[in-house]
Amino acid sequence: MYIIGENIHIMSVKVKEALKNRDAKYFQESAVKQVAAGARALDINLGPRKKDWEEVFPWMVRNLEAVVDVPLSFDSTNILGIEAGLKTVTKAQPIINSTSAESVRLEKVPLLAKKYNARLIALTMAKSGIPVGADERVNLAIEYLIPRALEIDFPISDLIIDPLVLTVSGCQEYCPECITAVQTLQFAWDPAPPVSVGLSNVSNAVPAENRPLINRTYCAMLMGAGLKTMIADPLDAKQNETIRIIEERDNSTAVGRLYLKIHDRVAAMEEPQPEDVDMSDPEQVAIWKTVQILLNKVIYADGYLQQSELAASL
Repeated sequence: MYIIGENIHIMSVKVKEALKNRDAKYFQESAVKQVAAGARALDINLGPRKKDWEEVFPWMVRNLEAVVDVPLSFDSTNILGIEAGLKTVTKAQPIINSTSAESVRLEKVPLLAKKYNARLIALTMAKSGIPVGADERVNLAIEYLIPRALEIDFPISDLIIDPLVLTVSGCQEYCPECITAVQTLQFAWDPAPPVSVGLSNVSNAVPAENRPLINRTYCAMLMGAGLKTMIADPLDAKQNETIRIIEERDNSTAVGRLYLKIHDRVAAMEEPQPEDVDMSDPEQVAIWKTVQILLNKVIYADGYLQQSELAASL
């Protein structure tokens, strides 16, 4: 799994404070920790920075490139800020996060990616918003995102399609559709462009104690759909262990065997089944309940893990 580390994000209070104080050490330590934990690129979300973009984006690049060699992903709505960062990059091929199928952004951002030899994350989202259905999302890639890349002679191998993970809390019906979209995008073009998602979006607005379980369970399902790249927290050890189990086909533990069954069911375009689960094992039951909400089989509630009827009735 190619993990783009998500931990430099302006929504974090610590990141916001460190950016305000121009605390280079904070960002360098974060970068080193993420890479040491397995991140192969780093997402940098500094917000639009409408007043100080010309200084902040290059400042961040210089400080991070002083301590790590991995690609930097520029996550901002500020195209000028992104370009200021791209101009400063001296090491690995950068990433722009992101364009969409909305006409103004699709006109400008791919050209910027081509100019600076950057990879480009392209969201399956139009001016009207994010479609619920998998087919509609895939169609946005086929009808707008990929043709735009071809139009400007941008390498399809550098175009990363993001079918958009949304939270199970409030957008539950999108969760299974995103899995299907990831599966379908493997066959949407020849050669197929890479696919990536923002994994932790699935647990936004969920109680903190449940977020890691939801993230890693969805990760196993998306890996079954063929996902090989994601923006995620590389410091989540249990998530990383789930990835390792699946990639190495490690069936030495009961929970590992369950994650493999979940992965394999999705890979076969099947739904996980109750017989895959040892219902006497609380950890497996928690995973099973999580699968059910992610497949939109049971209505999500913050206390879903305490709903004993889930295991008995499904």
